[in-house]
Amino acid sequence: MNDIHTIRNSVLSRIKPTEAERSRLKALAESIIARINALGEAEGLNIKGELVGSSARGTWISGEHDLDIFIMFQPDVERKELEEKGLYIAKKIAKDSQSFEERYAEHPYIHAVFDGFEVDLVPAFKVERASEIKSAVDRTPFHNIYVASIIKGLEDEVLVLKQFLKGIGVYGSELKTQGFSGYLVELLIINYGSCVKVLEAACDWKSGITIDIEKHGTLVHKDPIIVVDPTDPARNVAAALSLDNMCIFMDRACEFLENPDEAYFSAKASEPLDDKSFNKLLKSRGTSLLAIEFAAPDVVEDVLFPQLYKVRESIHEMFERYDFHVYNKSVWAEKSAVLLFELESSKLPHVKRHVGPQVWSKEHAVAFKSKYTDSDTFSNVFIRDGRFMVEIPRKYDRAKKLVESEILNCALGKHLALSIRKEFHVLEDEEILSIRDEEFRKFLRKFFEK
Repeated sequence: MNDIHTIRNSVLSRIKPTEAERSRLKALAESIIARINALGEAEGLNIKGELVGSSARGTWISGEHDLDIFIMFQPDVERKELEEKGLYIAKKIAKDSQSFEERYAEHPYIHAVFDGFEVDLVPAFKVERASEIKSAVDRTPFHNIYVASIIKGLEDEVLVLKQFLKGIGVYGSELKTQGFSGYLVELLIINYGSCVKVLEAACDWKSGITIDIEKHGTLVHKDPIIVVDPTDPARNVAAALSLDNMCIFMDRACEFLENPDEAYFSAKASEPLDDKSFNKLLKSRGTSLLAIEFAAPDVVEDVLFPQLYKVRESIHEMFERYDFHVYNKSVWAEKSAVLLFELESSKLPHVKRHVGPQVWSKEHAVAFKSKYTDSDTFSNVFIRDGRFMVEIPRKYDRAKKLVESEILNCALGKHLALSIRKEFHVLEDEEILSIRDEEFRKFLRKFFEK
């Protein structure tokens, strides 16, 4: 425990915000909120600015200059008015920033950069209770109230646990990452009392574990871990956490407790995979790699990645249906998007054995024999293990041709469908090296190294 305590203090010394950082953040937040309030009054709008998230709760890591500032409207305002006037106010505020852009989640908001701080200006409804929320973001101020009332003195524990999760690559509730959210980390610390106690508990977790701090859960969830929201008994705070990321955390927690090492708190930088290494890896593995590349739709990641995962699964199912067995798969996106599949083989024999009905299934047997008699087959109808069979030409004996011909019949999702229908490229093995993007090459290395 002495080693762990020493490591904890060392980690904390480099991730805890300085007083100067805190002062800068506080001054900027107060300035923006004051301008929101003044602008609302000038426009005759009953609105108030409110700082939410880790920056409001003192649980942010040094260097993470992110501010979430809500523009709070009264709950009787129509949704359309909130979106229009909220965006109008946000844009007015953002005009004094270095840069800003309109983004979309459940409703539009503004992402701006002020003095090196990334600021999200988000319209929301100021409802009385979490059970009365009119949009998903309305719940966040209740998280602020709950955590602020109980987290005092435990902020450092939150920081250390966050850094551990960052170091092992499972921090972030974005649908791209499917990891631990900041709010989830805070609740784990509140429930167990310290970072070390969370790690010790995680060693004994099993899929389906439930943590209900307020003992008020009202719904049955089927997620790997259920952490009932103290502000909403029907919500699982850990719903975005994937089973694999939960298990990675459990495994690394046990490893760290057995052999404490500060390396667990530092993410390893991935090097881009160069052409020579790629070719060597592919040759040594003896598999085939297929990439589907297209322009990434201009939508936020929480909209983009669920669609990418959905089409990935749809294409996987198509590969298996046509006897191309998928060994590994992943997705990547920045300006372009790539669906990457490792296949046992991208080439199959042109002949395919087609299995028919059992011989004693008279009606089906007659239909099967009738269909394949005098047809373009490699064999006559024959019997093996009590079933009729026939050897027929395979419709697709090349995975690349299958994708090029059938991808538009897959479940593509609204935004991806537009991009893929416009233009896509199917790249096989060495052809993938035509993608020179450095971030993609880092992703490619991670794809192989897991």
